Amino acid sequence: MNKKLVFNTLAKIGLIEAALMLLPTAVSIYYHEFSSMRVFLFVILITVVINGLILLLVRPAKDKSITSRDGIAIAALGWIFLSFYGALPYYISGQIPHFMDALFESISGFTTTGSSILANVEALSKGVMFWRCLTHWVGGMGVLVLFVALIPSDKKSSSLQLMRAECPGPTVEKLVPKGRSSAMILYFIYGAMTVIMVIFLLVGGMPLYDSLCHAMGTAGTGGFNVKNAGLGFYHSAYLEGVVTVFMILFGINFNIYYFLIMRKFVGIYKNTELKVYLGTIFVSISVIIYNTMNYGVFHSFGKALRYASFQVGSIMTSTGYATADFDRWPELSKTILIILMFIGACAGSTGGGFKVSRVIILFKTAKRNLRKAMHPKSVNVVKADDRAIDIETVHSVSCYLIIYLLIFFGSLLIVSLNNFDFATNFSSVTACLNNIGPGISQVGPMMNFEPLSDLSKAVLSIDMLLGRLECLPLLMLAAPSMWSKKLY
Repeated sequence: MNKKLVFNTLAKIGLIEAALMLLPTAVSIYYHEFSSMRVFLFVILITVVINGLILLLVRPAKDKSITSRDGIAIAALGWIFLSFYGALPYYISGQIPHFMDALFESISGFTTTGSSILANVEALSKGVMFWRCLTHWVGGMGVLVLFVALIPSDKKSSSLQLMRAECPGPTVEKLVPKGRSSAMILYFIYGAMTVIMVIFLLVGGMPLYDSLCHAMGTAGTGGFNVKNAGLGFYHSAYLEGVVTVFMILFGINFNIYYFLIMRKFVGIYKNTELKVYLGTIFVSISVIIYNTMNYGVFHSFGKALRYASFQVGSIMTSTGYATADFDRWPELSKTILIILMFIGACAGSTGGGFKVSRVIILFKTAKRNLRKAMHPKSVNVVKADDRAIDIETVHSVSCYLIIYLLIFFGSLLIVSLNNFDFATNFSSVTACLNNIGPGISQVGPMMNFEPLSDLSKAVLSIDMLLGRLECLPLLMLAAPSMWSKKLY
C-alpha cells in the first residue's frame, strides 16, 4: 500500500469537509447564532491546520496511481476521519455534550442511517441542525465520489478505484469512459433532483430552511428531522406525498436516470432490479393497507394508503422518516417492514440495506443450483437483464452474505448486554447495519438510541460504517497484508 498517497488523499478529503462547514457557518450568521458560528470557525481552523500539516509533511510518491488496496484504505479511513471531524461541532458547542453521542450522531449522519440519540431535535441551533442534515446529503452519494468529481486525478484508473471502494452494490461501472466525468454526472443528477424536491416542498408551503433540510435528508435517504413531530408537524398529505415519491426515486440506481437522459429506454425496460424494487414496494403497500384496515388501525383506504406508502418507501429506501408509530401496527405489517429493512434499495442508489440486486442474484443462484441438482449434466448460467453474471460476482455476493450475517449476530450478542427486550436489540442492529434509522420497541420511530450503553453505541456506530461501506473496506483494515508493501 502506498501510505504516503493514502494519507495525502485523506488530508485533501479533510480539507473538503472543512470547506463544507462554511455552509452551516453561513446559516449560523444568517440566523444571528454567533456562538454556533464561532464553533464552526474553530472546527474549520482545527481541520485545516491538521490536514494542511499532513499535506506539507507527507509528500506522495512519484507514482500517484491509486491501487485497489489504496482505494479501500482511503475509503475506510476517510469515513472514520470524516465522522470524527463531523462530531466536533456537536460536542464543542455543547449541544451534544457526551462525545460518544456526538460521534454516534455524526456517523449516523454521514452513513445516512438517521438513528439518533436526540429526544429534542428542536433544541439544536439552526446552524448545527443544517450541518446535521448536510451530512446526509454529502454521505448519500458518497464522499469519495465528491472527491473524484472535484479533484482531477493524474491516472484514469485512480478515480474508479475510489468509486469502487465506496459505492454500494455488487459491481460499480463508469457511466462514461472517464471516472471523473462519471462522478460529475452522478452529482449533477443528484443535485438536480434535490433542487426539484426543494421546489415541490416550497410549493406545499414548507419554509425554505425546512425544505432544504428535508430535501437533503431525503436525497441521502438519511431521515434526520428538524421537528420533534417529524413531517407530522406540517399536517400535510401533499408534503408527505412529495417526500414519499422522492424517497422511492432516490432508492433507484442512478444509472437508470443516466439512461433516461440519454434516451436509452431499452436498458430501463430490461432492468430486473428496477422491476423487483418497484414490485416489492407495490406488494408491501397493498398488504399493509389490507392488514391495517382489517385490524382497525386505519378506517379509510385513503388514510391507509397515505401512511402505508410513506412508511414502506421510507423503510425500503433506508430513509427512516416516520409519520406514524408503526410499532403499534399489526404484527404482519411490522414484520413486512423488518424484512424491507434487510432487502433495502437498489445498488448504485443512495439507499442502504442488503440491496435488491444481491437478493436477485441469491435467488437466481439458488434456482440454478436446484436445477443443477436435478439435471447434473445441464449447463445453467445466472443471468440478469439478459446478460450472464460472471462467477466472481456470484461468489462475492455469497461471501458478502456470510460476512454480513456474522457481523449481524456478533453485534446482536454485544447489544444484548443492555438487557433490553429482543425486539429492541434485534431491530437496533438491523436498523444500524442496514442504515435504516428507527427500529421498533425501545428504539422505535417515536423513541431514540440515547438509553443504550456507550459500548452498544460504539458497536452500532461501527455497524453503520460497515453497512455504508458494505463491510469489506473496514474489515480489510485489520488485515496485515493491507499495510504491507508486498503484493499477495
